[in-house]
Amino acid sequence: MANDSGNVLLALFTGAAIGAGFGILYAPEKGAETRHKIKDRALEAKHDLSDRVTHAKDELTKTANEKKEDFERKLDETISHMSYKADDIIATLERKLEELKKQNAQLHK
Repeated sequence: MANDSGNVLLALFTGAAIGAGFGILYAPEKGAETRHKIKDRALEAKHDLSDRVTHAKDELTKTANEKKEDFERKLDETISHMSYKADDIIATLERKLEELKKQNAQLHK
């Protein structure tokens, strides 16, 4: 999912850069002005891409932290449930042991 978003962003950025480049190159202006515009647009694109990468990184970190917290919560719930089950099994085994002791005592009378 994140890879698809990255590919879409890259495609949009590339298309916008190519379109802006053609627009500037075919504009009826002097070479120095055209080069200045290309430089300005390239810097804008660089900052925009940098902002998008930072945002994507922040979102990925946020999602990873949420998944980690969810995993830890589920793990704690599972361990708690297993502990309860273990206590239940021990209690059942203790009852069975008492029953066996009583049966053994009756056999040895």
